[in-house]
Amino acid sequence: MIDVEIEDEAWAAAEPRAELLARGAALAALDSQEAGHEGVTILLTDDERVRALNAQFRGQDKPTNVLSFPAPRNPEFHLGDLALAYGVCAREAREQGKTLAHHLQHLVVHGVLHLCGHDHMGDDEAEAMEGLERAVLAGLGVPDPYAAGEGEHERP
Repeated sequence: MIDVEIEDEAWAAAEPRAELLARGAALAALDSQEAGHEGVTILLTDDERVRALNAQFRGQDKPTNVLSFPAPRNPEFHLGDLALAYGVCAREAREQGKTLAHHLQHLVVHGVLHLCGHDHMGDDEAEAMEGLERAVLAGLGVPDPYAAGEGEHERP
């Protein structure tokens, strides 16, 4: 089950299909991993909430685009939670010349792949993860987010 909660109404105002797009991107990412349809909760929130989560759980007192929180193994097969900051995501989309819809889909796919155990700490890991993202996003009709160096993420 994919649960999407819109905590910051700016998401719905800027992209009325935000909930549908987030859910579809999460399902596509899970399908690419043959992970079935385990549970993921996606919180579409504001920069302040993500800043607080980032400070509490990662020791970084600043907002970021997406945070992933893997869940421990559980009988409900809940993989974990994602939190996306509207202001950061909207700014990045503008700066990178992308639609908010495409950037949202990309960041949800990126976050779900983290929940499935993928990472981008080293160059080889980053290349592999970006390849998975490109493949999933192509299936959703989203252009390559890494074309011309666009769409890069902060690395933890």
